[in-house]
Amino acid sequence: MIISSAQRLEHVQEYYFSRKLAEVRALNAQGRNIINLGIGDPDMPPSEETINALVSTSRQPGVHGYQPYNSIAPLRQAIAKWYQRTYAVELDPDQEILPLMGSKEGIFHVSMAFLNPGDKVLVPNPGYPAYAAAAKLVGAEPVYYTLKEENGWLPDFQELENLLQTGDVKLMWVNYPHMPTGTQATAEVLQKLVQLALTHKFLLANDNPYSLVLPHGKPLSLLALPQAKECCLEFNSLSKSHNMAGWRVGMVLGRQDYLQCVLRVKSNLDSGMFLPVQHAAIQALSNSDDWHEARNAVYAQRRQKVYELLELLGCSYQENAVGMFVWAKVPQQVTDVEAYLDEILYEAGVFLTPGKIFGTQGERYLRISLCLPEDKIEEATNRISKHLTSAKTEISL
Repeated sequence: MIISSAQRLEHVQEYYFSRKLAEVRALNAQGRNIINLGIGDPDMPPSEETINALVSTSRQPGVHGYQPYNSIAPLRQAIAKWYQRTYAVELDPDQEILPLMGSKEGIFHVSMAFLNPGDKVLVPNPGYPAYAAAAKLVGAEPVYYTLKEENGWLPDFQELENLLQTGDVKLMWVNYPHMPTGTQATAEVLQKLVQLALTHKFLLANDNPYSLVLPHGKPLSLLALPQAKECCLEFNSLSKSHNMAGWRVGMVLGRQDYLQCVLRVKSNLDSGMFLPVQHAAIQALSNSDDWHEARNAVYAQRRQKVYELLELLGCSYQENAVGMFVWAKVPQQVTDVEAYLDEILYEAGVFLTPGKIFGTQGERYLRISLCLPEDKIEEATNRISKHLTSAKTEISL
């Protein structure tokens, strides 16, 4: 007997990186030694103090049981102090902070908590695919708003007004600093989004995990803006900013009644975050400015090497974008970007991400991660150079 899958799965595919990294692993199993510049998985470790906190707490008696669904009070207090110090945002640790086991799960929790079948969700194009996938999984309808290079990858407010005329938009996702483009929004742009949410009565959610990675000036939180807490939630994470991607420590922040709705979903899906991880997160949130600057100095050096790779490919790119990626436009003579990058994967052994996975606005783009050492980026450049030379030779023959 064959059991059919739920109808909701007809509208979503397996996550791109789940499929593609399995492909990369298969190539490596054949001895190919693929250089993976496709995914934003920090290769540098957390601070030594963070690791020590995990180890020392793990050895204590009575720390291996279930934990509170909203995490321990000291973690929420540490997040509040971090937000005050980093973003100048005052948060009540008992009412306005809900730690998550990674912010990705929070995207689904919020979708479950606020969306009904048929509700519309504004999703950026290009943007993180999980926003649309979560909407589809709960029966809501993703409606894509356009981000264009000529508009600095910022929302077109006239387009947003047009999309909102139907009156059935319940939620809007924004992600600044933006992934994949690295654009950093101004306070003025974010304030206009807050006003739009207040006027049209929808929930505005900002996904903000990249603001400490190669930032321009002081990092910005949506919740720092007037009236934002009335209609907004913000997600953040230690994955990128503290080199803790696999630890799964995130947070959603905002007004108490909104977070209580999220907790009603979350408390039915997990049994609390491992206590030693919470203590390690508390320690990580006290990392010094010097620690963050040292990490960013490494990323800045790597970015220069990525620029060299992109120049070899003839790509154009925006310098000094925020975050751990470089977003670049592929030259016009490349007719199929995904096929071109697959050729580089299979012939040169280098994995680069096609921009089309982030939406139709990414069709002519690629994304390169900064999460490998400089020598690996140089090796990738050398491999691609040899492949391009070989390809030209074959054409000439």
